[in-house]
Amino acid sequence: MRSLRSGLLTTLLAGVVTAGSLLFTAPASHAADAPLRDLAAAKGRAMGTAVTGSKLTGTYGEIAGREFNWLTPGNAMKWGSVEPSRGGYDWAEADRIVNFAEAHDQQVRGHTLLWHQQNPGWLTNGNWTRDQLSAIVQDHIATEVGRYKGRLAAWDVVNEPFNEDGSYRQTLFYNTLGQDYIAQALTWARAADPSAELYINDYNVEGVNAKSTALYNLVKSLKERGVPIDGVGLQAHLIVGQVPSTMQQNIQRFADLGVDVAITELDIRMQLPATQAKLTQQAADYKAVMNACVAVARCTGVTVWGFTDSDSWIPDTFPGQGAATPYDENYQPKPAYHAIAEALGGTTAPPPTGACTAVYSVTSQWSTGFTGQVRIACSGASLSSWKANWTFGAGQRITQAWNASCTQTGAAVSCANAPYNGSVPDGGSVTFGFNGSWSGSNPVPTVTLG
Repeated sequence: MRSLRSGLLTTLLAGVVTAGSLLFTAPASHAADAPLRDLAAAKGRAMGTAVTGSKLTGTYGEIAGREFNWLTPGNAMKWGSVEPSRGGYDWAEADRIVNFAEAHDQQVRGHTLLWHQQNPGWLTNGNWTRDQLSAIVQDHIATEVGRYKGRLAAWDVVNEPFNEDGSYRQTLFYNTLGQDYIAQALTWARAADPSAELYINDYNVEGVNAKSTALYNLVKSLKERGVPIDGVGLQAHLIVGQVPSTMQQNIQRFADLGVDVAITELDIRMQLPATQAKLTQQAADYKAVMNACVAVARCTGVTVWGFTDSDSWIPDTFPGQGAATPYDENYQPKPAYHAIAEALGGTTAPPPTGACTAVYSVTSQWSTGFTGQVRIACSGASLSSWKANWTFGAGQRITQAWNASCTQTGAAVSCANAPYNGSVPDGGSVTFGFNGSWSGSNPVPTVTLG
């Protein structure tokens, strides 16, 4: 859909105190027991991401190649990118993505042939007759699809043809060629590459509503007329806490028409700043979308619209919102990543021994009380949330805590991260503190795994 700017896991930290230190375990940065692409393949699904071709090096390229078995060019195959001047083509960025995919045993989803945005000025500013525009569109489809014939698995042939009320969007193509421009585009795309799967793609069609029903009726009509149509793409640009309850039902009704369904542009945005509560809800939402796809046999897979927040279109388009992808801006997996893995059947891998540690110290002490502090640090792993448990051995009681939420039942203490400090990056640390009471002695507590 948009221009690309440039299970549910709560991490439990616990351990044993030795010589005044709390020794913790923590999940590795990539906590699935296999890359997402392998988990998806085991379920007969695609796990894709939109990418920016010029970034396919270093860490970005390593993650894109390791975790995903489908790639979608975020911008590189749109009309304005490939033919900025009439007859003047620029395939460099698109070729870079296709070549990368072939080198990493990945499929490519072409995106997109006809869309009302990101078109070249020479096209949008022309005063075309119906016959002229028809010839131009046919040539565009034949040229682009033909260039990658046999190399791309699928094409989003027509993108976003409907308004929210289910009426046709008034575009250059619709206004000049009529609503049958969709059937014509599909037919021309099939002629250009008979092996590629052909899709119609749209947003706000994830659940059952007026817009998705209009798309359903169009696909039904195209099938009845014998027009080549292989699938529908549900973009799934969602908001935290707002996954449609009818998503699986909607996927199923399209599947019942005899077409495949793909989640093509999944991201789940939130109002910034991100908090642990929002990230937890986001993870549940990602898992719900994945589960809806896995539950329907003809749902071919899920593509996230950029895998890292540093390459997401959301902040530029929705000021004040973001954190919409499975990885943060530093390429650290968020709870959403682990939720996707869990939905695909993944489990949590054993963490590196001692990768995250917490040191307990008493910073001050007086006749009836003391101040304690715990510093959690990671090296070789990262955390999205944490919890520390221990048992006091001499009747100590926590009376106040900061930078953590602490509870005490009898001698047992449990401290969890605050909403703003759950993330501990590889090489980083967080500290929380507390006041406590004591009488007679204040020994170092013994902590058990929990």
